[in-house]
Amino acid sequence: MVTFKDTALPNIIEFRNLSQTYDGGKSMILKDLNFLVEDKPGQGQFVVILGASGCGKSTLLRYIAGLQKPTSGEVLLRDKPVEQSGVRAGMVFQQYSSLPWRTVLENVELGLDYKGVEEKERRLKAQEMLELVGLAGHEHKYAVYPTLSGGQLQRVAIARSLIANPEILLMDEPFGALDINTRLQMQDMLEEVWLKFQPTIVFVTHDIEEAVYLGDDIYIMAANPGRFVHHVTVDLPFNRNLEVKHSVHFNELVRQVEDKMIEVSAMSK
Repeated sequence: MVTFKDTALPNIIEFRNLSQTYDGGKSMILKDLNFLVEDKPGQGQFVVILGASGCGKSTLLRYIAGLQKPTSGEVLLRDKPVEQSGVRAGMVFQQYSSLPWRTVLENVELGLDYKGVEEKERRLKAQEMLELVGLAGHEHKYAVYPTLSGGQLQRVAIARSLIANPEILLMDEPFGALDINTRLQMQDMLEEVWLKFQPTIVFVTHDIEEAVYLGDDIYIMAANPGRFVHHVTVDLPFNRNLEVKHSVHFNELVRQVEDKMIEVSAMSK
């Protein structure tokens, strides 16, 4: 089991003794789960969660986003319950989530539109965000496949999530449906975005190399019931690039995480 050490840094996400059951308590998804992510001023954190399907990874993201409440336990953002915290959290799903009847620009400015931001200001901010994620020139296309590729649609989702300047960005296997070349490009784009905006990112993936390349801390979950069983600190340079990915230490970390995943798979049977 993973023990979380509470340091002098401010807490941004905390789970206390979470349990999640379905079918009137017959199905136990999570049991007495604890989790702590501290805020790193001027940096943010990039936390990656690995684990087999069904161990509860996506459920944890829904808790943070306020989309679901646990059967028991507490979910705190900056030491307050989610609904009282005022913490802004954006979410990017694996499935394409853009509104197909709106253009790329209209999708990205959606959050600012709901907030009542004046049209000229929100259009300017949306345009800046599209340039950042590499979608300049696609502003007036409809956000639907195949008008846009899968990678472009995920760029729209990331831009839409970031435009409101969230403190937390939740990403549920956002690159899982992409081809390998697009996936690698998206990893580098996300790294650039993170360095610019410095949110706390909680990223769910099944790809071990992706986890090591992007993450500061990797938490591995076992299933039946879901709980954290391993923590791997990724001691790689803050700015990641192809040279880092080809380094001996990167590949050592990948093998270390692979070994722990194999161990967890055996535990969950």
